[in-house]
Amino acid sequence: MDKSRYTVTTTSGQQVDLTQAQILRSNNLYPFGQHNYAIYETPEGVFVKALNSGEREIMLTSYELIDEQDARHYDHPYFRTDN
Repeated sequence: MDKSRYTVTTTSGQQVDLTQAQILRSNNLYPFGQHNYAIYETPEGVFVKALNSGEREIMLTSYELIDEQDARHYDHPYFRTDN
């Protein structure tokens, strides 16, 4: 396995290589939680939304294929709150 690759499995079971993907928008502030997300566009024109389900030790926990319109206009519903 090539550890220099960033390959993910989406919720639909498809594997997508994000190694050369462009991040269109993201919020990857620590500590991690539901406020973390990233929207990726691969060189092949595949769009992926990555989310955090509330995990504090892992930045992004799930990946979902989305269409270009949703990717370019995504508005994340969660914000980081400091306790």
